[in-house]
Amino acid sequence: MAFSKLGLSHAMLEGVKAMGYVEPTPIQLRTIPLILAGRDVIGSAQTGTGKTAAFALPILTQIDHHEPQPRVLILEPTRELAAQVETAVRDFARFTDLRVAVVFGGVGYGLQREALHKGVDVLVATPGRLLDLMQQGTCKLDRIKYLVLDEADRMLDMGFLPDVRRILQKCPRERHTSLFSATVPPEIETLIQWAMKDPETVEIGARRTPAETVKHVIYPVSDAQKTDLLLELLKRVNYDSVIVFCRTKYGADRVAHLLKRNNHAVAVLHSNRTQREREQALRGFRDGRFEVLVATDIAARGLDIAEVSHVVNYDVPQHPEDYIHRIGRTGRMEAKGDAFTLMVAEDGRHVQAIERFISQKIPRVKLEDFEYRYTALFEENKPGQPSTGPMRARGARVRGGYFYGPAKRRR
Repeated sequence: MAFSKLGLSHAMLEGVKAMGYVEPTPIQLRTIPLILAGRDVIGSAQTGTGKTAAFALPILTQIDHHEPQPRVLILEPTRELAAQVETAVRDFARFTDLRVAVVFGGVGYGLQREALHKGVDVLVATPGRLLDLMQQGTCKLDRIKYLVLDEADRMLDMGFLPDVRRILQKCPRERHTSLFSATVPPEIETLIQWAMKDPETVEIGARRTPAETVKHVIYPVSDAQKTDLLLELLKRVNYDSVIVFCRTKYGADRVAHLLKRNNHAVAVLHSNRTQREREQALRGFRDGRFEVLVATDIAARGLDIAEVSHVVNYDVPQHPEDYIHRIGRTGRMEAKGDAFTLMVAEDGRHVQAIERFISQKIPRVKLEDFEYRYTALFEENKPGQPSTGPMRARGARVRGGYFYGPAKRRR
């Protein structure tokens, strides 16, 4: 079905066309008609499926002229997501007179106050900064008609739900509410019952299912050789761009420093970086100035980073859901991608939890001609033992009961 069949305004269709969209994704096909019909919506879909357009296009269709006070409020958990969504909404609305603004912490108040004073139709915000502006009398929400709670479970994880409730209490009770969340824990269920009216649930794909176009591989290695193996993988693999996920900010800085010393163009993204540094890192990675982005889980959800060919879990995530979000940075919009995980002996229970969560055994691979030190992990697939799984790394060969990985040279 074409976008023109969904009931969107002419201005939105022109905006979609200008952005190069050809046909709606499944989440857009199911969500757009519901929002146009006035139904509250709970949405769940794999990352990279066009969720922002799914709520922005029908909402913008229904507020097709400028008014001085915000009528649309979109709450996001992080500055990066807020800035990204504001850019997308502004692009969709380019053929209207609607005004879009974003407010988030970590920067001065001046430009944000100025934008609100001039009058905005769509406000994208993080909860903390929005509450500050409300308390200062700079922002009022009494004319909000459309409320979007994006990445609701992430807002729960970051402790924002009390702030979200305070914000919602300042919005009119008669409004349309959309909530998007990868998971719906009990706290989110309570919020749904309190904030929404008979919502329709739209779920595209199983919440535990990684994109089918992503190939998963685990590289067992001793802890002392993790950095050596990472460097060797980056030498051999033919990649376009890589995100390397680390568990801690200190670890991310350390790995980034190592990669820079080995002549890789590297950007770093974690919560200790200033807003300007984070924006420069993302912009440079998207533009191709940086070939590797080293990040903590701040980059795991929602960020629009297209054409990431490989994700490397330098540290195994401690929560299975985080694995889904990390590898969701590649294989977006049905493109192919690879997800490599470096596994040391202490990671065994976390890897097992991930495999149970995704109902899939991930193959263990040894890299050919890499001088491994012994680790007990190599005893898992001795000859005569059952295979770790049906998949192999691209170009892998079997030798002595072990899987050996590809030897592709980086471009």
